[in-house]
Amino acid sequence: MPSTSTRTGTRRTRRPRAATLRVALATGAVLAVTVGCSAQVVTDPAGAADNKPGGGTGTGVRIEPTEPASSSPSAEPAAASKPPATPSVKPSKSASEKPAPPKPKTVMASGAEGDQVRELQARLRQIAHFNRAPTGYYGSVTATAVSSFQAKRGLPRTGTTDTVTWQKLLGMTKKPTAAELRPPAAVKPAPKPDPRCMTGRVLCISKNSRSLSWMIDGKVLSTMDVRFGSQYTPTREGTFKVGWKSRDHVSTLYDTPMPYAMFFSGGQAVHYSADFAARGYSGASHGCVNVRDEKKIAALFDAVRTGDKVVVYK
Repeated sequence: MPSTSTRTGTRRTRRPRAATLRVALATGAVLAVTVGCSAQVVTDPAGAADNKPGGGTGTGVRIEPTEPASSSPSAEPAAASKPPATPSVKPSKSASEKPAPPKPKTVMASGAEGDQVRELQARLRQIAHFNRAPTGYYGSVTATAVSSFQAKRGLPRTGTTDTVTWQKLLGMTKKPTAAELRPPAAVKPAPKPDPRCMTGRVLCISKNSRSLSWMIDGKVLSTMDVRFGSQYTPTREGTFKVGWKSRDHVSTLYDTPMPYAMFFSGGQAVHYSADFAARGYSGASHGCVNVRDEKKIAALFDAVRTGDKVVVYK
């Protein structure tokens, strides 16, 4: 039976211990939730010693703190995924660079001969890059003239006439006339002939005037410019005869053409020289008498006979 007690004349009924313990449990649970702890009901073996006679169990209350909820996530967040790398695309050459222009084609170069070369020389002469009569042979003089023209017009100085150079020249000059292509030779007064030239059929050749006169019985029929050998291969002087002729001769010693050759002293001959036509007196022969006017030497070749006299003098 629950005991009763009287205090100061007032009777009060005492609440059983188990009921009081349940109230304490409920209150502790509320506090645990509030402060972040967990309340666990445990059976305490030692609780029996606390039981009072008349009831109660060994049940007690243990308040255990719980880990506060972490403000940070329990696991490290996965690294933020990077956007996929965009492969760098190099601009194509066609988009960023202009294709190199095609290399111009060669139209004429050193060693060429013919009417187109003659036209080139005449056009260059119109604009003061070629100071001689056109010869139709592309030699060093023509190459130098072409190079000079190219430098003046900002073109590569090659000395070769390519398509760019040719078109530029055509645009700056006019079509050469017949007189410009084949200007008449300047008439020079014939030098006084050597006395040995005054009789018979004679090739009268003067070193001082650098001329050859074709004479019959003292009368001059034609005159033409000539050049001679250098100091190392001089042209022999004296009176000779034409030993033999060769229209399309090629030197076996120097492997060079000697058209309209008329031999008068061993390997020395009067003949046409394309080099003389192109370079003028800046060059020399190997001892022969060079003629640069092809038409005149061709006519002379037909007129001269084997056995005709040849006089070479100063």
